[in-house]
Amino acid sequence: MKKTLLTLFSVMMMTIAAAEENPFFKPFATPHGTAPFNEIRNEHYEPAFEKAMAEHQAEIDRIAANPAAATFANTIEAIEYSGNMMNRVSSVFFNLLGSESNDEMMEISQRLSPKLSEHSNNINLNEDLFKRVKAVYDSRHSAELTPEQIRLTEKYYEGFENSGATLSAQGKEQYRALSMELSKATLDFGQNNLRETNAYEMLLTDEADLAGLPESLTDAAAAKAKVKGREGWLFDLSAPSYIGFMKYSSRRDLRQKLYMANATKGVKEGPYDNRENVRKIANLRLQIANLLGYSSYSDYVLKNRMAKNAAGVYGLLDRLADAFGDVAREEVTAVANYASEVEGKSIEIEPWDWSYYADKLKDNRFGVNDEMTRPYFELENVKKGVFGLATELYGLQFVPNPEIQVYHPEVEAFDVLDEEGDFLSVLYTDFHPREGKRSGAWMSSFKSQYMKDGIDSRPHVTIVMNFTRPTESKPALLTFDEVETFLHEFGHALHGMLARSTYESLSGTSVYRDFVELPSHIMENWLTEKEYLDRFAFHYETGEKMPDALLQKIIDASNYNVGYLTLRQLSFGYLDMAWHSLTEPFSGNVPAFEQAAMARVQLLPVVPEACMSTAFGHIFSGGYAAGYYSYKWAEVMDADAFSLFKQNGIFDKATADSFRRNILERGNTEEPMELYKRFRGQEPSVEALLKRSGVQ
Repeated sequence: MKKTLLTLFSVMMMTIAAAEENPFFKPFATPHGTAPFNEIRNEHYEPAFEKAMAEHQAEIDRIAANPAAATFANTIEAIEYSGNMMNRVSSVFFNLLGSESNDEMMEISQRLSPKLSEHSNNINLNEDLFKRVKAVYDSRHSAELTPEQIRLTEKYYEGFENSGATLSAQGKEQYRALSMELSKATLDFGQNNLRETNAYEMLLTDEADLAGLPESLTDAAAAKAKVKGREGWLFDLSAPSYIGFMKYSSRRDLRQKLYMANATKGVKEGPYDNRENVRKIANLRLQIANLLGYSSYSDYVLKNRMAKNAAGVYGLLDRLADAFGDVAREEVTAVANYASEVEGKSIEIEPWDWSYYADKLKDNRFGVNDEMTRPYFELENVKKGVFGLATELYGLQFVPNPEIQVYHPEVEAFDVLDEEGDFLSVLYTDFHPREGKRSGAWMSSFKSQYMKDGIDSRPHVTIVMNFTRPTESKPALLTFDEVETFLHEFGHALHGMLARSTYESLSGTSVYRDFVELPSHIMENWLTEKEYLDRFAFHYETGEKMPDALLQKIIDASNYNVGYLTLRQLSFGYLDMAWHSLTEPFSGNVPAFEQAAMARVQLLPVVPEACMSTAFGHIFSGGYAAGYYSYKWAEVMDADAFSLFKQNGIFDKATADSFRRNILERGNTEEPMELYKRFRGQEPSVEALLKRSGVQ
């Protein structure tokens, strides 16, 4: 008995000690208050979330119970500044869940999901709190508030309204149950996708299987096999491995094998089957929209977007489908004819053939391919080029800070300084694929910008990618597309780093989903400008500039297959809208529904077993539901916006300063169309995109 009591006492003391050591329990005492990654362990997360939720709820209860009349300061601003600990722990946990995850973190997320949904609902469905928010909202135009304060008040009111605050007691309970179920389904979807992506490997042991592959790709595959203690060459579904193999392998059977592994993720019987999650997510979103008085989820979402409604989205998609359709079909015919000519027999281009033959034809027409340009895109030089563009346009400086802790040895942290040398932001860069990191590329924040008590609290921004790794004999040499991706995510980072809003909820990238892609898309335009490429595209061995002839080939090839690529992107937009414009619950066949949704812009033969929906993380586990069209809308805006840089000079300080002041710094403090017109002097026109793409 005595021994048992001692054991219990020991466990209790260890628990208390662990609690005292939990780095989330107090503000981070680190450079710029950055996350102390070296001190954070998995066992810290759940106790930190429990404490954070309790603290946040107590703050909310005090605001709701305040006997004083509701004002902006004691209600809206008080809510805005609540939940500091919640922000600390959630930003670290959810960022690392995407970039440095493991099975234990996934299990923690499963346990946390219902608790976090419940916590959110407890706030959004708090009747006393909503009454106070509504009181401030109703008097917002007569209360001598600033435009930004009015904007924040409207954001909170609409947020409560969209989360069921105006529902009956029974409706609130329905909303609570539906939102919790939806949260779990989206989490399950994303984790299935990540696990299946990580699980697949194609190990090749015969050199004959490497036919057509460049040395850079085989070196990377050999290194990957070696790390896993395997003999041969290991290919997987990470972007550099998959894209490179599909583009260069002359082994059609192996291309088909790898394609099918990627295209059938989540659509096969087994532990990663996402078909039921797709149905569940679409139906739960429809139920929530119906409960809130909307006929479809897209109606519910689009009222707070630049497109305004489904008709606006379909109008954009249809206009672009008409404009690019004939060009796209001609491009597919050209690739098929070229393939037949090369093979000496008629070839029907299957999806696993497209990258291979399209790249061969591109090389034939323009004399340029990734392996020719790759030596000039060594990662360290590319970093200098991307950072240098921000220096040229906005006067920013990027200073490595080894005192800032990072979550993986490959991650680098920078102090970002403004033109006066004052601290502006922390920037983390994370470039290469690894287990535990989801596919794709993204920007996020560990801390967003805001102003409080006269202090401008600066952001901590991260950009995460999955670029070609260095090998034993070569540094990381990027493809043209990877450099373009770097510029894209860096544009998002600038939106976060240059933010100058009073309130965090309106800061940086917290804008309409169909506006957030403008700062990222516009950065891509510089990559086909000779004056810019000449500044950083040096051969990694000789240091020589990329030859003018090769630069010109890149420029000449920049619109190659623009029709095909446009219709492919439109197909994703049509698919997204089909799932989220449902007005009746869906119980049918997921691949068949998908094929019907994409039929208008389908260019290659349909593979019955393939399905994108079951791995379409952007819309089923990300934030792009009823919003994937925004990528094409952003292209319309960025083409129109960059035309002003072309007119005034691509490094013109006045144009850059206007873009910074009117777009990058303003966040969601005003309607995005007003911000855009202030920069551009007019609403965006699709004509600039058609002209840039060479179809008009």
